[in-house]
Amino acid sequence: MESTVASKLDALLRLQSLDSQLDEILRVRGDLPEEVRDLEDEIAGYQVRVSKFDEEIADLHQNIANRKQAIKDAEKLIKKYEEQQENVRNNREFDAITKEVELQKLEIQIQEKKIREANFQIEQKNTDIQETKSKLSERQKDLDTKNGELQVMVQESEEDERKLNAAKEEAKQHIEERLLMAYNRIRKNVRNGLAVVAVKRDACGGCFNTVPPQRQSDIASKKKIIVCEHCGRVLADVEQKAVVA
Repeated sequence: MESTVASKLDALLRLQSLDSQLDEILRVRGDLPEEVRDLEDEIAGYQVRVSKFDEEIADLHQNIANRKQAIKDAEKLIKKYEEQQENVRNNREFDAITKEVELQKLEIQIQEKKIREANFQIEQKNTDIQETKSKLSERQKDLDTKNGELQVMVQESEEDERKLNAAKEEAKQHIEERLLMAYNRIRKNVRNGLAVVAVKRDACGGCFNTVPPQRQSDIASKKKIIVCEHCGRVLADVEQKAVVA
């Protein structure tokens, strides 16, 4: 039983060591990965905006085409009414047809006004597209630069990261699922990613609170899994104090 608990603690310490080395690789990369993701999201947003403007412009062009057709239809009606005026039998029929002609002419004026408004909107949206594309181009250059920097960093540590991940997967095979879940939960909840620590200089290696001598003795015996009563980290070992000659 003692060796089983001890082996579990040793496996947890090894896993923690591997994770800490992987954390250091990510730390060296700094904010670059996040900056790259932010730039990618920003560029995607600009692309969506341009696409939306294009759709709106297409709708406006269709609207203009419909209004131009409405003008042609009104012109045909005017021509038809004017021909009818030549054959009216009285003033009443003449006035009725004249009114219809005026209505169609008014309809043409309204449609022409709407076309001018649509053309103005198209000009505005084209201006917006150019401004958005300019911003998109600038952000794309920034992304290319940041991506280049990140790729250099990734390539420099790629082999080490691959080996560490492989070793991590192997280490996890020696830890039961329940313990592994607890380990991951603790890592997620602590700032420095240390879920398993040793007692150093009579203190927890994670939160630095004092660990009583008797508790240190229990930890050193590795007969059971003990957690820090202050931070909840697993206390897997006790660092031997240097003996002063």
